[in-house]
Amino acid sequence: MKILFLGDIVGVSGCGSVKKNLSKIISEKKIDFVVVNGENAHETGVGISENITNELISCGVDVITTGNHVWDQKETLEHIKHEKRLLRPLNLFEDAPGSGFRIYKSKNNFKVGVLNLMGNVYMKKCDNVFEKSKNFLKNFKLKHNYDFLVVDFHGEITSEKMAIGHLFDGQATLVVGTHTHVPTNDARILSKGTGYQTDAGMCGDYNSVIGMDKDNSLNRFFKKESVKHYPATGDSSICGLIVEGNIKTGLAKKITSFIYGGVLTNS
Repeated sequence: MKILFLGDIVGVSGCGSVKKNLSKIISEKKIDFVVVNGENAHETGVGISENITNELISCGVDVITTGNHVWDQKETLEHIKHEKRLLRPLNLFEDAPGSGFRIYKSKNNFKVGVLNLMGNVYMKKCDNVFEKSKNFLKNFKLKHNYDFLVVDFHGEITSEKMAIGHLFDGQATLVVGTHTHVPTNDARILSKGTGYQTDAGMCGDYNSVIGMDKDNSLNRFFKKESVKHYPATGDSSICGLIVEGNIKTGLAKKITSFIYGGVLTNS
């Protein structure tokens, strides 16, 4: 069972590259299930629209996770109510529309749980992610409720991400961080069998400041005249990872960083 996870898709550059190349990647890498983080996929670089959601699904994406920008395009508040393949963080406020966890069928007929979480440090206010995760693990079990479990932890700091990785170790196929848009060089299998990477990186133009126009970003740091952040539009690198799950245990057999196109290359 091979699962492809792609980090935050940013703007037109990231969306265009994923839509153009994903079917080829799925075929060449023999991918069975695809999860992407789409919270920056809108042309403005924040949020996601119904149209973009449909385009990503039509090109081979199975599930779209999000994060702190999930409501930046207001239409998502309604769209997410009926689009089961679009998730928002589980630990958002209680009456948030949509869901933070669902179970899906892969093309090879396995049950894949996808859990979307958001960190508490330097992020928008949300429920305690560790308490929510602990309660989740009381109610859902690997190889009982689902064959494989993918956890997207959308967070700012590495310590939170690593701690969540260890909390889910042995109980998830993959725990991967999103939000900081820079791929970390620490893809590995944890001691109890869960695949882990602190951040998957982004699908976007890396000749930028985390996907945003570099000149405008520098002006903002220097407090010079600038406009609102907007995405860079150069060639996109598609960044993420591929995890191969053990059919018997649901844990990771192999995990590999994945970078395709643009200015980045796999080391």
